[in-house]
Amino acid sequence: MKASTLLLVITVLGYLAYTYIYKAPKYTDGEAVADFQTELIDGTPFKLSEMQGKYVLLDFWGSWCGPCRMESPALVKLYKDFGNATFKNASGFDIVSVAIETSEESWKKAILADQLAWKYHIVQKDRFKSEIAQLYKVREIPTKYLLDTNGNVLMVNPSFKELSEFLAKG
Repeated sequence: MKASTLLLVITVLGYLAYTYIYKAPKYTDGEAVADFQTELIDGTPFKLSEMQGKYVLLDFWGSWCGPCRMESPALVKLYKDFGNATFKNASGFDIVSVAIETSEESWKKAILADQLAWKYHIVQKDRFKSEIAQLYKVREIPTKYLLDTNGNVLMVNPSFKELSEFLAKG
């Protein structure tokens, strides 16, 4: 085997290992996620387990993240469509946004600019080294978990079409 071919194979295998092992979300479908407590944007104490009974979209994002900001209109639409919906197996739907940041000011400006109307906004100012990012092994954003009424993962990084279809079934 030529040295250049061997180098290509090693590079491809390294990339695949990085993508599927290092960057893989911590939780998969059916697993219970770790609980955490922190403060919301307004200083209110928050504990994820207090959301039990609802479907929860746990959204890791950043004000500095282009792909995250491009998703904002779809998130806003999802919240408008299902934030007040009635479900057979859940008392509601909500979004918990966890911002991976260094600047609280940029985070607050992005929430206003993108019209993120839900009340569950959390900032983690040490970016990927922050407590919640480490707890969930978040190494890239956007990362999303749809949780069931007991805090178990229903979907990891679902598309907005998948989310809408699931929530529309009630």
